[in-house]
Amino acid sequence: MIKKATIEDLDTILLLIDEGRKKMIAEGNVNQWSGGRPSREMFIKDITEGVSHLVVLNGTPVATFALIEGPDPTYARIYDGEWQNAKPYFVIHRVASMAGVHGIMRAVLDYAFTLTDTIRIDTHEDNRTMRALLEKYGFVYCGVIFLENGDSRLAFQKSL
Repeated sequence: MIKKATIEDLDTILLLIDEGRKKMIAEGNVNQWSGGRPSREMFIKDITEGVSHLVVLNGTPVATFALIEGPDPTYARIYDGEWQNAKPYFVIHRVASMAGVHGIMRAVLDYAFTLTDTIRIDTHEDNRTMRALLEKYGFVYCGVIFLENGDSRLAFQKSL
């Protein structure tokens, strides 16, 4: 089951993000969520704006993600490539899950595609796991985008 997060879920979300960070570090992705990012304030904003979600399995939250209707300002310019199309889209950000839980990305994508037929997503170059999942689920690499802080990310898109 997927549900919108509330402010009461903030500690759970932060725990899930910490678990996701640990998994990324163990896989050699030490730079993506470093320096206090994503911040507690970002998750409060996500919750307040109604874009923060939890994946719940047998009554227990096992994953979190943000699903945001575009346009995303960091996607306005793409380098070394181009978006597949200019259709309206949703963006998935800040995906994290508990260790040992599988099928989360499929659940997130299945849910997202009930709301839109086009999804854009970005990830750090070192996030080999996410890159493999995006390829597995038919996303196409489109180029490089830059976050507000100047960090680069690999950008992907899938349209049904």
